[in-house]
Amino acid sequence: MPSLPHRQSGSATTTAAARPDSTSTSVAPGTTGWAAGWSTSMQRPGAGFAPNWSEQGFALQSVRQVVRLSVGGDAVRVRLSNLHGTGPLTVAGATVARSAGGAAVRADGLRHLTVAGERTFTVPAGAECASDPVPFGTAALERLAVTLYLAAPTGPATYHAQALATGYRATGDHRADAGGSAFTETTQSWYYLSGIDVSGGAARPSGIALFGDSLTDGTGSSPDADRRFPDALAERLAATGRPRAVLNQGIGGNRVTVDSAWLGDRATARFRRDVLGQPGLGTVVILLGINDIGISEVAGVSPFPVFEPYTEVSAEQVIAGYRNLIRQGRAAGLRIVGATVLPAGPSAFSTARSEAKRAVINSWIRTSGGYDAVVDLDRALADPAAPDRLNPAFDSGDHLHLNDAGYRAMADAVDLADLG
Repeated sequence: MPSLPHRQSGSATTTAAARPDSTSTSVAPGTTGWAAGWSTSMQRPGAGFAPNWSEQGFALQSVRQVVRLSVGGDAVRVRLSNLHGTGPLTVAGATVARSAGGAAVRADGLRHLTVAGERTFTVPAGAECASDPVPFGTAALERLAVTLYLAAPTGPATYHAQALATGYRATGDHRADAGGSAFTETTQSWYYLSGIDVSGGAARPSGIALFGDSLTDGTGSSPDADRRFPDALAERLAATGRPRAVLNQGIGGNRVTVDSAWLGDRATARFRRDVLGQPGLGTVVILLGINDIGISEVAGVSPFPVFEPYTEVSAEQVIAGYRNLIRQGRAAGLRIVGATVLPAGPSAFSTARSEAKRAVINSWIRTSGGYDAVVDLDRALADPAAPDRLNPAFDSGDHLHLNDAGYRAMADAVDLADLG
């Protein structure tokens, strides 16, 4: 399976020595290799769909972020990304701890993170680093909090816009605080935190990356409730007694074929970093295409400048993009599962032209044999009386995104045997 690669244009530096990541560091006793237990896809700083801290960055502030692992182990390492930074990112200190709810953490077991043995370290612009391994027992579906103290001005921050999880900010160094009283500001985005890997513990099957757009990211689901499609699938797998890593590599608004300053690099370009760069993977599920065929339909009527550019994309261009992703995944030894594109009527994304494209795309997904398996989400979630619309029981209200029940239905539509 792919291992954590050296990242982009630089390597993490510390007061001791330069090191691109921690893959060469001796691991804690009993560890047997790394697997991503949680991850997210990084984006350029920007206004996004909601206010966030990415453009202003941080100085003399602590940022506490809570995530849920899909698998556990005996040791962890934390990955931080400065992929879109304009200069080096200096982390004055960082900790990992078990979440106690809200901004609070459990004091027992709180660990300080290091890189090359140093608590203060620097991540060059365009790079990602992994912390040194930390002996830290974790379980599947357990929530961890990572706290970064950023003393020097960071400049604009590499981030993930739609976390659907509350993050917290405090003035000053509060990385080791157990209580949350100092963390008086909140956000719904993740900053710099790109992954948490686990090692050791019971032998586990290979992980699964869900690669997509807002329907993978979880738009429309309940914040702070872990009710996204990847969360529901991770819970199904955990209930079998054999948890598997399920990684959410969705970006709201992402397209197969079009780069966007605010909605992420095109899928064919970011696949290498966001999927092939995750340790311990065996399968990827691809759910993309609605934004390629829908965003051009809202040109001139959309209230969100984040949708720019409003590039018109043909069904054939989307299919060519799928073929590109399949080639990349197969070359890395991954099993590739395709998901059909869900209906979007009567949202502005759904017109006669976009529906005709969606029909061609879904026919190719179902019948071409391009994928190792197919999840027909279109048929599973469409309104039986109006197949160009979502089932009202699953509609979040905007006719494009799902509610909690809809994301659960997506996970239930997956044949677990198809995941390898």
